Amino acid sequence: MVKHNNVIPNGHFKKHWQNYVRTWFNQPARKTRRRIARQKKAVKNFPKPTEGLIRPIVHCQTLKYNMKTRKGRGFSLEELKAAGIPKKLAMTIGIAVDHRRKNRSLEGLQANVQRLKEYKAKLVIFPRRPGKFKNGDSSAEELASATQVQGPYMPITLEKPTVEFVKVTEAMMSFNAYQKLRLERTNERHVGVRLKKAAEAEKEEKK
Repeated sequence: MVKHNNVIPNGHFKKHWQNYVRTWFNQPARKTRRRIARQKKAVKNFPKPTEGLIRPIVHCQTLKYNMKTRKGRGFSLEELKAAGIPKKLAMTIGIAVDHRRKNRSLEGLQANVQRLKEYKAKLVIFPRRPGKFKNGDSSAEELASATQVQGPYMPITLEKPTVEFVKVTEAMMSFNAYQKLRLERTNERHVGVRLKKAAEAEKEEKK
């Protein structure tokens, strides 16, 4: 016999769980559909690169990720000016532009300007109307040898840091890092007082 004031067992086993199972049997067909869609898009966009517009190298946000680099929204107006590309021309030759972005460092500006110059050197511009060449269009020989770029174009490559091995010397082993840090911290704390004393001593000497 059940003792105490317990809940009467009341199992709910009629949930029809089979009706709520999500299957994923359409994945092979989806894969085929995506591949065919990519092929159609490449044919439609020919001779443009399949990935789309070229984008700048930017650093990620926040203190945690700011050492990492990724693709940004678009090149700043300052970068375009430094590379010698007019703002209105940029979007017509496959360069993304972000008029709101500002350059916070010289290194970032120079890296993106170099990226634009490399892109400009490799660029092949087709005439708007076949056979009617205008100023700035590529030559007929370049057009004949041009191929559509498939996949990532000018991808961002991360440089692996190199490790330098050094032989441990006696001076390194005898160096006391904690003591050195304490000393430098003390010097930093007393810098104002010492400067004041030096200025007073100099004034006394002049008298």
